[in-house]
Amino acid sequence: MKKFAIKFIAFYQKYISILLPKSCRYYPTCSQYAIWEFQTNSFFSAFFATFMRILRCNQLFKGGINYPIIRKKFNSCFIFQKSDTKNVNFWFIPCQNSKFYVVKVLDKLKEKNKWNRCLCKKGCFLQHFCQSYFS
Repeated sequence: MKKFAIKFIAFYQKYISILLPKSCRYYPTCSQYAIWEFQTNSFFSAFFATFMRILRCNQLFKGGINYPIIRKKFNSCFIFQKSDTKNVNFWFIPCQNSKFYVVKVLDKLKEKNKWNRCLCKKGCFLQHFCQSYFS
């Protein structure tokens, strides 16, 4: 169901939204937010978060930057292990206890193959990305 939802949203972005005026009050746009939610959360929590985001996207709310928030527990990290940054799609930035903002990795950064960061169980920053959590 998640794949169907992502394909439906991609279809909307490619064929329908280009016909409509740009009116999203948030960054990332509501459709991109929905794709990130479906890629990182369960179907029902992603659907609910997307629905609530679309309800907030109007003139009554200020708008601004609103990244998806997920709950995730990091069990272990491998320090000083060489990683392939081309497979990394998202960064998890700490928000609260076991809650993280989901931020998309820019394609330019993937190509540079430079340093990435990960979060260990204690929430500290290390110089390696936990690849096992992004597959």
